[in-house]
Amino acid sequence: MREEKRYSVYIMASRSLTLYTGVTADLYHRALQHKKGEIEGFTKRYHINRLVYYETFKYVNNAIAREKQIKAWTRAKRLALIKTMNPTWQDLAEGRGEPIKLQIPRSARDDNSVEGQELYSTAEAKTKN
Repeated sequence: MREEKRYSVYIMASRSLTLYTGVTADLYHRALQHKKGEIEGFTKRYHINRLVYYETFKYVNNAIAREKQIKAWTRAKRLALIKTMNPTWQDLAEGRGEPIKLQIPRSARDDNSVEGQELYSTAEAKTKN
């Protein structure tokens, strides 16, 4: 069975909190494009490379309508929206697809476990298999 396509409205930010709102069918790939500066224009010029907010939709027309709604908002309202999901302004795409170290407290490990065992995010695991 084919996986259902999902569309995302996302907000990227620079270190100086310059914001960019967009729509995509592949949030992970688009975030990487922004991070690498592969997309010419506003985001590249202002170094907007941190994913700070996103919402997902089943239908592209709903995602586009939400993008237009958010773009029409004041900056203060967009900042408040980001803080509801991401109060610490972490980059939500950071580390996606990279190996992560499994950290098990000593008290929870058995004698056979390996410290620093690598796990992969879902996207990376699909490419490994």
